[in-house]
Amino acid sequence: MKTETIAIHTGNHVDGSSKAVIHPIVMSTTFERGEDGGFPGGHIYSRASNPNRALLENVIAKLEGGADAASFSSGNAAGMSVFQSLAPGTHIICPDDMYHGLRNQLKNLFAGILTFDFVDVNDIEVLIQHIRPETGVIWVETPSNPLLKITDIKKVVAFARANNIKVVVDNTFATPICQQPLALGADIVMHSATKYFGGHSDLMGGALITAEKNDWWAKIRQVQEMGGAIPSPTDCYWLVRSIKTLPYRIKGHVHNTQLLAEFLEQHPKVEQVLYPGLPSHPQHQIAKEQMLAFGGMLSFIIKGDENDTHNIINKLKIFTKATSLGGVESLIEHRATVEGPDTKTPRNLLRVSVGLEHIDDLVDDLEQALF
Repeated sequence: MKTETIAIHTGNHVDGSSKAVIHPIVMSTTFERGEDGGFPGGHIYSRASNPNRALLENVIAKLEGGADAASFSSGNAAGMSVFQSLAPGTHIICPDDMYHGLRNQLKNLFAGILTFDFVDVNDIEVLIQHIRPETGVIWVETPSNPLLKITDIKKVVAFARANNIKVVVDNTFATPICQQPLALGADIVMHSATKYFGGHSDLMGGALITAEKNDWWAKIRQVQEMGGAIPSPTDCYWLVRSIKTLPYRIKGHVHNTQLLAEFLEQHPKVEQVLYPGLPSHPQHQIAKEQMLAFGGMLSFIIKGDENDTHNIINKLKIFTKATSLGGVESLIEHRATVEGPDTKTPRNLLRVSVGLEHIDDLVDDLEQALF
């Protein structure tokens, strides 16, 4: 099946008893055992599994071309489950531009348990310099948050394979509609399902997808079940519902973002636009080779200081000043403020989650704010 069909059908079953076309929400926390003591419905207790979660994990796995998926209550919970699955002392090589929530998680929760370096993972010489005998994972985030750096997944995977290291790719910015890291050799893909999977800024979730069901994946599943950081049946239901429109929503996001990036690049008050769909992007060629589309996120650096960026934001009428991304509405934020005092993000950078409003309205709004 093609992506659009997968999104609609693989997260849904016609209900066996009522014949409802849309699978109902199953709120039960526990499930009846059979006469032989078994579990004929396939579920024991909802922390371990639930019919709605099973459908959500099925559709996400199919969209990414994976062997299995595990869903979580948030993207941070998904990432943390990877870290919790690693043996104490494991070394992780992380990107120098990485979602601050997971970066801070490593620094504040896993210091003394795991070791890690934040480097340019796209530079093989840098990887060679930082590899250790205990290095177990290279973490890739492409496009990165918020600098929209592109990492050559195939190149990193080849290096990792040669050194018996696993590769995890945070695919949140791209979604499986724009990029499929497992097909490029990654071992595990991570998503904050709060973002494009949910798509309406009204629920939270996270997901991991594996290329194969191996011992490491069994450990991650154990963390999911024993840790219990799972989405509710209702959240699973709404995520499945939203995923049905994901392919078509992404087409609109990509269309608007490309046009907005081109507008901003020509604006006299904009110093630089960071979007992989622009030929001026430093890794544009890599993006062309490994991405199916360039995504719905961009950042731009203005000719001015931090106060100027806030003045621009405060004049906007359609763009909402808020964190997060992936919703139908356009969001803009001064990212350095969110990331804290150790941020490396330029103080005159604005990150934009481009929504599905009419592109002319978005351009007009930014144009009046920039003058």
